[in-house]
Amino acid sequence: MAQRESRYVKVARLAYQLAQQALPRYSRAKSPHRYSLPQRVACVLMKYYLDVSYRDAEEWLLASDQVQQVLELKQVPDYSTLIRTFGALRQSEWDRLLRTLLEGLKVEEAAISVDTTHFRLSQASAYFMTRSGRQYREWVKGGYAVGVASQLILGWRSGRGIGYDQPYLEPLRRQARRYGQRSEEGKRAWVLLGDMGFDGKTTRPYDLIPPQRRNHAHMAAPRQARQDLVSQARLEGFYGQRWKSETVNSVIKRKFGETICSRSLRLQRREPLVKGLVYNLHVL
Repeated sequence: MAQRESRYVKVARLAYQLAQQALPRYSRAKSPHRYSLPQRVACVLMKYYLDVSYRDAEEWLLASDQVQQVLELKQVPDYSTLIRTFGALRQSEWDRLLRTLLEGLKVEEAAISVDTTHFRLSQASAYFMTRSGRQYREWVKGGYAVGVASQLILGWRSGRGIGYDQPYLEPLRRQARRYGQRSEEGKRAWVLLGDMGFDGKTTRPYDLIPPQRRNHAHMAAPRQARQDLVSQARLEGFYGQRWKSETVNSVIKRKFGETICSRSLRLQRREPLVKGLVYNLHVL
């Protein structure tokens, strides 16, 4: 009987193959070349997949011969090397990794759901915060566009603080629209789902986003038409597919942690994106 492959080995292999496709072999021509950039990026992704510190990730890699073999490592990178790797990667490179993964899978969706979630900056438990009388005051916000059929993250956006969801709508739409279905004439044949928090100036008439009734005022005709569309989608059960986004948010927090460990604002905003990429590798 064939031995079952560990999911850690599978994710490590996928992460390494993806990094090889999307990134150059070395970040600099005159770098020491002890490890390739894809090897280091794969190690960083495994750190977030395991939801451990960089030091613990190094120890885990030392103990995992199969993962070392999959990543073609002759020696395990020091934890400080992994920290520098994460800090050096730009937003555009993380976007390229996501785009390369989705293009390889040939994702095509009839419905895309958008939602946001918050990550804590404090490592303190909820019990401690309750007993001490303190409140969480700082958050990092991650917004995700999720394909309803594949349940893969198709677009992402991050920010600092609680804030409104509406500013996240258009950036998520721009990223995710390339994975929406098109008719034979090339016209849009997919629909965007979201909750009331995304209602605003950038909401389009065919988006299934419930309009907010402000100060109990009468809705304008276009907003009333969108409300009718949402009501019909609720009756047909289609609007309920929006909860796929809630499921994805829950999996990310339960599997990969709901806290942000980086100190600088730039890297704090990067962590929700890395967690989103790791989630996609997890569900493949």
